[in-house]
Amino acid sequence: MTEAISNNGMTLDKATESDIDELMGWFANERAVRVWGGPNFRCPFSRETFHADVHWRDMASYCVRDTQMRFIAFGQFYVRYDRINFARLIVHPDVRGSGVGKQLLSMLMGASRPVFDLAEYSLFVFKDNTPALACYQSMGFVIQEYPAEMPMADTCYYLTRSTTAQE
Repeated sequence: MTEAISNNGMTLDKATESDIDELMGWFANERAVRVWGGPNFRCPFSRETFHADVHWRDMASYCVRDTQMRFIAFGQFYVRYDRINFARLIVHPDVRGSGVGKQLLSMLMGASRPVFDLAEYSLFVFKDNTPALACYQSMGFVIQEYPAEMPMADTCYYLTRSTTAQE
């Protein structure tokens, strides 16, 4: 994706270094970082370790901005198990519950399809992250058998959805 995608007054664009700096302040505690970043994300983090562990320069990393161009959501995508996998999805704490998560996911789906011509999307979510799980399921994601070689099968769900399904 080379240009920004706009939808409902929000814009999806590639994340910048300053976005990643701002993102570091969105986490209330170490558990919040681990839920978002995964088991290998270093905590406590420094600016250097956060930037390294988010892999934002090596992965398709995007931010959503609202109508005032405030950074309100972040997400990444890459290929895993022959699916477009979404990772490190997060909505700014001040706007959670307002539909921004659905907007983020919808925009990431739109950005990822031209990059990867695959039949399905996928993502992982903690079982106790009920708001995120409800968001994903409302967008057609379905819980699947957890990949055998992946850690955290006792605490996470693996969800997939067809790339051709209607939102």
